[in-house]
Amino acid sequence: MKSVAITADPSMSSTQKQPWKLAFVFCFLVLLCDGADVGILAFTLSSLKLEFGLTNVQAGALGSWSLIGMGIGGFFGGWACDRFGRVRVMVTATALFALLSGCVGFAQTYEQFIILRVGACIGLGSLYVAANTLMSEMVPTQHRTTVLATIMTGYTLGSLVISSLSAWIIPDYGWRMIYFISFIPIILSVLMHFTLSEPQSWKESRALKLKGLNSTIEKRKNSYRAIFESPRHRIMFILWTMSSTLLLFGYFGVSNWLPTYLETELGINFKEMAIYMAGTYLTMMFAKVIAGLLADKIGRKIVFAFGTMGTALFIPVLIYMHTPENIGWLMIAFGFLYGIPYAINATYLTESFPTAIRGTAMGGSYNIGRIGSALAPLTIGYMAMHNSIGAGLLLMAGAYFLCGLIPTLFIKEKQYDPQEA
Repeated sequence: MKSVAITADPSMSSTQKQPWKLAFVFCFLVLLCDGADVGILAFTLSSLKLEFGLTNVQAGALGSWSLIGMGIGGFFGGWACDRFGRVRVMVTATALFALLSGCVGFAQTYEQFIILRVGACIGLGSLYVAANTLMSEMVPTQHRTTVLATIMTGYTLGSLVISSLSAWIIPDYGWRMIYFISFIPIILSVLMHFTLSEPQSWKESRALKLKGLNSTIEKRKNSYRAIFESPRHRIMFILWTMSSTLLLFGYFGVSNWLPTYLETELGINFKEMAIYMAGTYLTMMFAKVIAGLLADKIGRKIVFAFGTMGTALFIPVLIYMHTPENIGWLMIAFGFLYGIPYAINATYLTESFPTAIRGTAMGGSYNIGRIGSALAPLTIGYMAMHNSIGAGLLLMAGAYFLCGLIPTLFIKEKQYDPQEA
């Protein structure tokens, strides 16, 4: 039997052989849907409280249940990316979240809403891991952060789109109509199934693993076992789990409650609030591209630290120094800082692990963090009942600061090249 060579033609770069630009378009659109779906809950929270007669703690629990679903989906989705392929996971996860998120619009009770929402978020949780792992393995190192940061603007654009649609749809047609729109990405799932192929480095790593030639993970060996048997991978996994927990605790705490904070504690009407949030999201998109360019020039670590710690320091400014005249400008400045960490996180994380275990390591550390961060919306809801939403947002500032401190002190950048098997 003839053996099949898996070495690449040195005269042709991996990006030339792979349709990375087509993958970029699909990853951008998938993350746009991801951002929109996460934003849906924030913009319908006030309506849901009225519809189902919820307390602030029950309303906060909806965000927590969503994060638990995303964490479960991302944890197993990362493993599935290594086992079955990045593209297959994107296709399946997109179809799952689109179907179940659309069905949320039919929920008649609080319990039905939670069950459907958790199911949708299991699909949603896999998309961040699959999309960023796919793109990191298709784009050369010198441009990787710029490209990954740019696809993350799709996530922010999704939030912007849903804020604009919410301002138009919810006051006139109610909260259910905004969930029915979630059926649309099923079309995207079908298109990806027929047009996208797996990255070359994953194919090569998979072939080596099946032949028992990959030194990172033997044939049939569990990926999590491979991570924890290696001291280096184990330490990186634990550090990124801690950092991800703090990042997501701060991010989802703020994103779930900031619209409600503006509407209830600052007395801004719904349409004005949506405009302020739209301005914040636009600034975040700009910040992510700038952050990506800078990270490719001066390093991932310094830009990530600036974004996380800058966000931590600015939240108190937003809470204590706002006035009716300056709130718009403060929101724009906050959006710039708030957008930076998510632009850098994916590149920094994916370059900390080899290809054979990258999906599992990224999915595991990021989504254990996501499950841990599920307490954030609930915590702010609890603090809103006993103090204020603003007090809860200040707690998120502390999480952001610690999130930036861990990689700054302990995680070296560019440890592995995602284009190598």
